[in-house]
Amino acid sequence: MKKKVVSTLLCATMVASLFSGCGSSGDTANNTSGSTNTGDSNSKYEKFITVDVFDSQANYQGIQSGWFGKIVKDKFNMELNIIAPNVAGGGDTLFQTRSAAGDLGDLIVTGAGGGRLQDLVTAGLVLDMTELLKDAEYVHKYDSAIEKTGELVKEDGIYAIPSEVSSSSPTTPSEGLEPTFGAYLRWDAYKAVGYPEMNTMEDLLSVLKKMQEAVPTSDSGKKTYGFSLFKDWDGNLMVNAKVLPAMYGYDEIGFVLAKADGSDYKSFIEDDSPYIRSLKFLFDANQMGLVDPESTTQNYDQVFAKYQDGQILYSQYAWLGQSAYNTEPNQAEGKGYMLAEIKDQKIFSYGCNINGSSQNCLMIGSKAEDPQRLADFIDWLYSPEGVMASCTQTSGACGPEGLTWEMKDGEPILTEFGKKALFGEEVEVPAEWGSGTWKDGISTLNYKAVNPLDINPETGFAYTHVVWDSVLNQ
Repeated sequence: MKKKVVSTLLCATMVASLFSGCGSSGDTANNTSGSTNTGDSNSKYEKFITVDVFDSQANYQGIQSGWFGKIVKDKFNMELNIIAPNVAGGGDTLFQTRSAAGDLGDLIVTGAGGGRLQDLVTAGLVLDMTELLKDAEYVHKYDSAIEKTGELVKEDGIYAIPSEVSSSSPTTPSEGLEPTFGAYLRWDAYKAVGYPEMNTMEDLLSVLKKMQEAVPTSDSGKKTYGFSLFKDWDGNLMVNAKVLPAMYGYDEIGFVLAKADGSDYKSFIEDDSPYIRSLKFLFDANQMGLVDPESTTQNYDQVFAKYQDGQILYSQYAWLGQSAYNTEPNQAEGKGYMLAEIKDQKIFSYGCNINGSSQNCLMIGSKAEDPQRLADFIDWLYSPEGVMASCTQTSGACGPEGLTWEMKDGEPILTEFGKKALFGEEVEVPAEWGSGTWKDGISTLNYKAVNPLDINPETGFAYTHVVWDSVLNQ
């Protein structure tokens, strides 16, 4: 089990948001490069600025700190101040109030669909980046994806850059070794009840009840639960209910759930819709005492801490339970989250998309102090160096070369630091990389510019370490 758990773990820790508002923050910062490859560095940017980043996907609010913050400061002489609706109560309230005030942010990370991009362009809240990106080195590789997103507005120009662009086939799964969605169970508890078979999603409930009875307390002595929910990412639907139909191939499109192969479409509120089935499933789970009573008030960070303690027996995402709990010490004791089979499941995968995702895009706000610097930053995020550095908790690349990985005999391998950091251990970052813990320094943007399974042209291997031969063979 240990080898499989190690090989399937996705990249590291806390997802959140990044950037901070383009406002002056005082004197020019010291141009210290540490171990980062700063290129022409911030000698090009004499004035230190703070960039307000409105980030719909971020789970952290405040100044980006740690090793990623240091890279950004060294290269662009700026810091990122993350403004996160998920942390500020969820929903569209913060988006609406800031939009009404005429200043959504200097850098904006949000969806472009559903008329949102057109509304932002019409209201004059975002800039046309055409001239700003005319000399860009990396982002124009994805011009077809940018043009596709541009079809969402009637005006000519570049107003948004889509995320997760890919050069791979659309039939290629977009995940690493395991699907994003599925019944990821705390395996030692599943073992304790004899690995019972499950024919349908509903069979999970009786299995989780047995697991709760077999392992009634967490590592710290707290009561265990089958499910622990949070509202941070809720939109048209309750996200933690929407992911359950993904085990049967459904995903949200507008106001329907669509099967990945196009064979079925269901209104959310039809009596036989997968979403109604999921709500009934969670209602029954609550009646059985399987739902954490703090689910209505907690946020993602609090839920993540409970997974770190082994308090929750079921993880609806591969990267949630595994990144929190599948540490080397836990694996040595036979503990960790693994995918359990449900016999009738047909798990949804987004697949790779040459056009990327318009559900999460980068834009430059019309009030930005230095839009050219932000355009340069966006271009860097799509560079091999930027993609590797933009490690997120929800899978992705594995961090900067020289810290978490290095090239040896023509292939990338994890450093000793990387082996600890990327598999859940709490490790301190060397001072020359920014100090603090690895987890606290991860990019809070929660933004994947390029699909992590795409090939890094500088190494010849995928951006994500979970499929490297050197990791799979360890």
